[in-house]
Amino acid sequence: MSGVHMFLLALCAVHMLPTFVAGVTHVVVPCYNEETRLPQQKFLDFTADLENSEIRFTFVNDGSKDGTLKILNELAAQRPDQIAVFDMPQNGGKAEAVRNGMLHVLSKYNLETSDYVAFWDGDLATPLETLAPFISRLHSTPSLEMVFGARIALLGREIEREPGRHYLGRVFATLASTVLDLRIYDTQCGAKMFRATHDLWSVLSVPFTSGWIFDVELIARFKRMRAGSSKLPCEAIIYEYPLESWRDIAGSKLDFMSKINALYGLAKIWYDYFSPMASWTPVQVSLPNAPSIPKLEL
Repeated sequence: MSGVHMFLLALCAVHMLPTFVAGVTHVVVPCYNEETRLPQQKFLDFTADLENSEIRFTFVNDGSKDGTLKILNELAAQRPDQIAVFDMPQNGGKAEAVRNGMLHVLSKYNLETSDYVAFWDGDLATPLETLAPFISRLHSTPSLEMVFGARIALLGREIEREPGRHYLGRVFATLASTVLDLRIYDTQCGAKMFRATHDLWSVLSVPFTSGWIFDVELIARFKRMRAGSSKLPCEAIIYEYPLESWRDIAGSKLDFMSKINALYGLAKIWYDYFSPMASWTPVQVSLPNAPSIPKLEL
């Protein structure tokens, strides 16, 4: 067989290999009274870079009482192809802002498994440049469905966290890991990205009941959906990405009682999803605009 024939056969073989093409990434940014805290220029600079042209932002105004909606509309006017605003007239809390915002983009843009949807804290405690490695990880590993930021203070990384919050956070993370029966380091980092699957629709289809620790409840729903099924376990579909940079931003809206209530929230999550009396069952998605998303062939 000639060298030309060998080359043509090799070329055909390459073209016959399965491919997984990355689509568009939609980032939901929940906002409540962020008029003086939102780093507007950073979002404008990021979207001005052509390398980020496949990343779109949807800012969710969660019933803000200041000028947040005005500045969000001004941002959208400057970048109409990459920035949109979803207005919730009544304040529902971060969990509802994230849930409704993600459902909004899943439906409006008919997202498929080649697309990704994330939620990201608007104060940019996690820099926007972190989106790229999240996207790369999902693209390079088709079996993954989620990438979560993990604030691990390793040498060579810039993780700036107030010591008291850090140690309280470690106690909470240990309790959350125990409730979930999942070896997860950081449930509460405000940077999370998901593949747009039917399971994601189901997880988001009904309101969360755990307040600001909704991240734990979201994971609990994914874990519950996989119990007794042939689907890959959560350990195989979640990747925790050790952040290169993260810093505490002044102006946290969580008070002492919110942190105390988090303990009750963990107990409720265990009761609702993992106890012998657990009653939560996945919702079968039948939304009119929900895309027909095929399962990944692994």
